[in-house]
Formats: sequence, C-alpha cells, structure tokens
Amino acid sequence: MLSEKLKNHRIILASGSPRRQQFFKELGLDFEIRLKPIKEDYPSRLKHFEISDYLAQLKALPFKDELKDNDILITSDTIVWHQGKALGKPLDELDAFAMLKSLSNTTHEVITSVCFTTTKFEKTLNDITKVTFKSLTDQEINYYIKTCKPLDKAGAYGIQEWIGQIGVTNMEGSYFNVMGMPTHMVYKSLHDIVNDLQKH
Repeated sequence: MLSEKLKNHRIILASGSPRRQQFFKELGLDFEIRLKPIKEDYPSRLKHFEISDYLAQLKALPFKDELKDNDILITSDTIVWHQGKALGKPLDELDAFAMLKSLSNTTHEVITSVCFTTTKFEKTLNDITKVTFKSLTDQEINYYIKTCKPLDKAGAYGIQEWIGQIGVTNMEGSYFNVMGMPTHMVYKSLHDIVNDLQKH
C-alpha cells in the first residue's frame, strides 16, 4: 500500500482547503499541513492549464529552502476556464453572481494542477473536467450564494453543494478534480515518485 511505501517520507500539504485536507485523510496518508501566505498573481499571457500550473508552482516557492531530503511537498491550484478566460475566487457576492450567471446553461472546464516538490525535483500535473450547468434562475443563484457563501471557491461554486445537486446536468472527467484535488492522479503520482526515489 502507498502508506507503507511512504513511511520513510514526510508528506507536506501546503493547503488551507478543508476539502483537500480531507482527501488526504481519506487516501490513508500521513501528512502535515504547512501554510505560507502568497500573492496569487500570474502573467496575463498564460492561458488554460498554464495558469493553474504556474500558481501551483508559485505556491511551492516559499518552502524550497526548508525541505529535507525525505520531504514531498504538495501544492495545488484550481481554476474554472470558461469562454476563453479564467474564473478564480469571486471578489464579493456580486462577482459570484456574475460568474454563476455566465456558467448557466453552458459547459466549462475545471482545471486543477498539482505540484510535487522534493529537494531533487519538481513535477507538475493537471487534470481537466468538463462540467455542464442547466439554465440557472437568478433566484437559484442568489439562494445558493446566500446559503453556501462560495467566495472561497474558483468559479463561485462547489459541485458537492446545493448548486451542484440541482444544477449540474453533465460531467466528463473526475468529480474529485472539480472539488479541488484529482485524487486518482495524486495517488498514482506519489507511487511513481516513491518508486523513482528508491531507485536512486
């Protein structure tokens, strides 16, 4: 099992997201949480998964000088890509409303990038899920914003919440990726990383 393979390594999850922390618990992995504040800005030339890749790598930077040889640092970022632009976390309720209104009756992509950093290498992967919403009424959007307060979520929604239950009509790809962590990919990558490290 992966937890056995990782017993000589320390997994550091650099995320304040309760959802991401829960995923790691459910994967059966021992890990510690370390947080460092970072300004999530990116060059305007970046598009699509380049943005989330860049931000996941940016979040790893403040930790690099303190990593030990047996540490595996995991940082990640999720964006919603819709009509040629990235939707991050909304600034306020008005911004959240505008985002959800734009997602209504359309298909968008949720992209999560995960960066694995050790003292020897850095590896970044991303996963893309296509999500289609039904036509959402203004009343439904306002109800969701008021009850679920989705200001901490890319694209102003959490698929596991009320709006996902009533609004999502189709999905291609990983559900967990939309929640912020492509767990299948993380599990496989950690297997591969440990196997590589054991060879050297």
